[in-house]
Amino acid sequence: MEPVKETVAGFLIDTHVLLWWLFDDPKLSGLAHDVIQAPDNTILVSSASGWEIATKYRLGKLPHAGEVARNLPSMLRKSRIDVLPITMEHALAAGALPGPHRDPFDRMLIAQGQIEELPIVTSDHAFKQYPVKIIW
Repeated sequence: MEPVKETVAGFLIDTHVLLWWLFDDPKLSGLAHDVIQAPDNTILVSSASGWEIATKYRLGKLPHAGEVARNLPSMLRKSRIDVLPITMEHALAAGALPGPHRDPFDRMLIAQGQIEELPIVTSDHAFKQYPVKIIW
């Protein structure tokens, strides 16, 4: 597959995509893999993904993610994935998002994708309810 080329600064990856990338999980689509691997693409992960991983690991929902929860910053550097910090603008937009999607982590990614004009790499069909470009 050819790497996806965008006119934007990069691609925002969802938390499950990050985990599948780090664990070399076959659930990661070929297109998502190519987007993340392409050296010309800037790959971003939201600070919300770190919060989500740590929370779900603590609650026992991601028991296999202990190393990620403890070492995420260094793992991101090794994978050349940059962190997209959460701004007040992002927080207000996420809180104000309409619609049925209740997951606060996903709502943050949707808001960040909209504000930063970033396509989101995700397999989550709920994202399609919002005006944001999805890559999968």
